[in-house]
Amino acid sequence: MGVVSTFGVGRETYWDHVSRGVSGTRAITEFDASSYPCRVAAPVPPITFAKAQLLEGERGNGDDHADPKRYSRAALFGVLAAREAWHDAGLSVGEPNAGVIIGTGGGGIDVGERQYQDFFTTGGRHVSPYAIAMGICGMVSSEISISLGLHGISHVMSTGCTSSTDAIGYAAMLLRHGDFDVLLSGGTDGCVLPGMIFGFSRMRAVSTHYNDAPATASRPFDRGRDGFVLGEGAWMVALERADRARARGAHIYATIDGYASTCDAYHRVQMDPEGEQIVRCMTQAVDRSGRAREEIGYINYHGTSTQLNDVIESQCTRKVFGAAAGRVPGSSTKSMIGHPQGASGAAGVVATALALSRGFLPPTINLTDQDPRCDLDFLANEGRAARPAAALCNCLGFGSKNSALVLGAV
Repeated sequence: MGVVSTFGVGRETYWDHVSRGVSGTRAITEFDASSYPCRVAAPVPPITFAKAQLLEGERGNGDDHADPKRYSRAALFGVLAAREAWHDAGLSVGEPNAGVIIGTGGGGIDVGERQYQDFFTTGGRHVSPYAIAMGICGMVSSEISISLGLHGISHVMSTGCTSSTDAIGYAAMLLRHGDFDVLLSGGTDGCVLPGMIFGFSRMRAVSTHYNDAPATASRPFDRGRDGFVLGEGAWMVALERADRARARGAHIYATIDGYASTCDAYHRVQMDPEGEQIVRCMTQAVDRSGRAREEIGYINYHGTSTQLNDVIESQCTRKVFGAAAGRVPGSSTKSMIGHPQGASGAAGVVATALALSRGFLPPTINLTDQDPRCDLDFLANEGRAARPAAALCNCLGFGSKNSALVLGAV
């Protein structure tokens, strides 16, 4: 596994902060947001760009391929995380019968913002000849394929907030079908940008009440929540058939046991309050995993810190697990890293796989006044030692999409 997050580069850095319940939300300094209703976010810190030496040894043609300026933020984050994951898995550059399938919500949206601004203010005198190539979503997987020398599938899933959950689910299905030996999967987004912050502010989707206390702004399931915090980053995993991984002595964090996806077909940005298709998605993921409900000992919630979504997700969990729902501990990683859009599902998967591997469940922070309508065990403000047999990772998104994965302990 490999990670680029608001805490910096590296899965160990990510796990250290998430397991201890550290907030990565801060006041926006990347651009002038002083006139915006929302002035907090969880961006990847600038120090990450100094890590671009990890791009050395690229297989791409041309002297500029290792230049970070030739990447969108999503692509750069994705390549750095992918290289860490590939190294962690003990795999080689140019690995045969290997490919890439990742999720992103916005791809190179930062390139579009910059280039359009230049076009409309200077007439395009400084528009890069790479503007189109860097800005399209499909280039994100291509950059990873080039970086790792992988000649198999190189696809991008872009299903909104569920993008990376879907990418991992599809990659697992392809591996089970026997088409590939190993696939690099996960998600990346680089979306802490003026247009995104302002657009979500206009939508009234992001937090605006905690600008003077940024670390407390993301507060899933808390009575004082007022919207999500925009985050960004990349979370990548090397997926491999279990028999092959064991045969070569690879370290296995967890198994992908079940995947499901449904659509409410209800609204562009709102969940169906009845949650019927969310319940069906969670149920199908568990059923397809072959696990009994009692084996699910942890839930990584979507938990965005928005008024309606947190209540609906809680109620849906009650419907899936019945009377036992209150006894299943769970948490929202977004309380610490914000909502990294299309990469959010993979962020939860990495946190969950590490939790299963290391016997510790991360907390939901800022949960000081729990909403009585969200009456479940959300590991409020403190993690817990536990070794569940399996875990459920929830992901819900704009456009009425719902996706879920079941991970198994090894």
